[in-house]
Amino acid sequence: MKEVRFFYDPLMNGELPAEEAHHATKVLRLGVGDELMLVDGKGCFYRATITAATGHRCTYRIEETLPQQTAWKGHIHLAMAPTKLMDRVEWFAEKATEIGFDELTFLDTQFSERKVVKEERIEKILVSAMKQSHKAWLPKLNGMKRFKDFVSQEREGDKFICHCYEEINEEVKIKNEELKIKNEELKNKPFLFDLLRPGVPSTVLIGPEGDFSIDEVKLAIAHGFRGVTLGRSRLRTETAALVAVHMMQLKNA
Repeated sequence: MKEVRFFYDPLMNGELPAEEAHHATKVLRLGVGDELMLVDGKGCFYRATITAATGHRCTYRIEETLPQQTAWKGHIHLAMAPTKLMDRVEWFAEKATEIGFDELTFLDTQFSERKVVKEERIEKILVSAMKQSHKAWLPKLNGMKRFKDFVSQEREGDKFICHCYEEINEEVKIKNEELKIKNEELKNKPFLFDLLRPGVPSTVLIGPEGDFSIDEVKLAIAHGFRGVTLGRSRLRTETAALVAVHMMQLKNA
């Protein structure tokens, strides 16, 4: 059985983007009359036929529009501190897209080893993984956000922060108000999977190697995030991020 190859065209204007056209005509050597399967990254597949293939241009005619149903409920948002080695971030982006999630944000935290991420590179990996895994939706990619700014934003649904602290005895000041963080919120942290609710949007924070700072954890909890654990194992940042995405996916499948 011939493998179905997907091509990404967010505009669906009858002509493949240059990079996709090059892959179709120069790498796969497709020509006039050959069939394409297109994806717009917004929830639709399209069956199309090539009408012209010259140089780096490839035009097509849409034969059938195939709206897709989401394979999961809710909205899965993962916010992580990028690792020092970008190949680990790229690995996560690829595998998380194959599993299925909706949104990715990179966090600039106190202990972050990387402050800059090449979004264009990550975007290409998301697109490639979407096509390879036959997904109809391209995850939304956000640029680097300051931790304080991210946790203070209003957002829909449940919010969780994965951390390794067992207790905090101090108070945290936000807008000149004293907000007490009870130790009960840190001792015996609940398992993320147990708190996830099917169909409810979820945002999970994953820290850098060495964890979030204690002040960042306090700040997040004061803004409505719940401290959670991913299990007894000590996980690397990218592994923890993928485990969190998988838990959200399983709960919303």
